[in-house]
Amino acid sequence: MEVKGYKIEPEADLSEADLSEANLRGANLAGTNLYGANLTGANLYGAHLTVANLGVADLSRADLSRADLRWVNLGLADLTAANLNTSNLFGANLVQAFLGGANLDGANLTAGNLYGAYLVEANLAGANLDGANLTGTDLRRANLAGANLDGANLTYAYADKDSQWPEGFDPVAAGVTFV
Repeated sequence: MEVKGYKIEPEADLSEADLSEANLRGANLAGTNLYGANLTGANLYGAHLTVANLGVADLSRADLSRADLRWVNLGLADLTAANLNTSNLFGANLVQAFLGGANLDGANLTAGNLYGAYLVEANLAGANLDGANLTGTDLRRANLAGANLDGANLTYAYADKDSQWPEGFDPVAAGVTFV
């Protein structure tokens, strides 16, 4: 597949590429280097960023603001163990996205919709989740130490004793259920 003059395939080097508003629906981006890429408003519905034997896509420092990374019907954005370190996911749609073990250290998820997202063992240390919708998310063993949870909706989110929280944050008062 070719999009905006870039060859879209597993393990491609798309670092710093301008893929804003691109339709990457269903694309196989496993092991792809997307470091610093502009994916603003891109459609990644059903994209695969992690596939066994091909590795994990590097999305560190990528701009994914307003990108569509949701699971709808049979579509699935698979971000398992993806590197999203310091990426910009402002207003991104991550409804029911699989982010288990993903590195979101320092990521900007302000106003993001993570309804029902799978964040088991995800690293969200220092992430900005101001105003994010985390309703029904799975936060078991997730690291949210130092994260900004101001205005975040954690109703019906669930966690366990190994989940880590920002200092002084009361997850139970915020609506988190412990399992």
